[in-house]
Amino acid sequence: MGRLTGKTAIITGAATGMGAEEARLFAREGAQVVLTDVNLEAMNQVTEEIKAAGGEALALKHNVASEEEWTNVVEETVARFGKVDILVNNAGISARTTIGNLDLTEWQRVLDINLTGCVVGMKAVIPEMQKVGAGSIINISSIGGIVGMAGSSAYTAAKGGLRTLTKAAAVEYAKQSIRVNSVHPGIIVTPMTEPSMKDAMPYYQTFTKLPYFGKPEDVAYGVLFLASDESRFMTGSELVIDGGWTAL
Repeated sequence: MGRLTGKTAIITGAATGMGAEEARLFAREGAQVVLTDVNLEAMNQVTEEIKAAGGEALALKHNVASEEEWTNVVEETVARFGKVDILVNNAGISARTTIGNLDLTEWQRVLDINLTGCVVGMKAVIPEMQKVGAGSIINISSIGGIVGMAGSSAYTAAKGGLRTLTKAAAVEYAKQSIRVNSVHPGIIVTPMTEPSMKDAMPYYQTFTKLPYFGKPEDVAYGVLFLASDESRFMTGSELVIDGGWTAL
């Protein structure tokens, strides 16, 4: 306990799944947590749960693709908690289509949320981290940012872009002690993935080498490590949490 005591964290996509679990875990470890999402009802439930357990949390409705809304989130965070130490760019959407059937409107929507939203978020929080003199940014990418995934061209393009964007940001801000790392989950059972998994369970089972699928907490603990000072010598790194999918 107390691995994030005194730190303020912004976690996007925090209404359900991995983001919600990260918020709960961060609060248990002493962080002041700002949860953001477009799903205000579910996010408020997580926020009230954190408060009931004695944690400090603030819920803000937030479209991560909007630069204006990012400015508002950072301003409200600083007004409430005084600073920003940690950013977890967790918000994301999936889309399944082949390149030949790609709809450019859908392509742009996936990139706006999964990639542009992350760089706009980093742009918004880095000035506050510079005031603190340090910071940790964790970008939630995917194994789809490392290997090709058929039928997920827009998703893999965005997640692959986020992987290398992370490295560029890490190099740019390393001298200011602002660390930027990416996390690459494999099959994690969340509200976003569960519907497609039900329809193609044998397919997913062939890729996960361990005899079980991942849970949101399996990713949250990795994110906690990168957010904490325990990873103070890590930046530009990739933390793969995929049950062995990319081991071959």
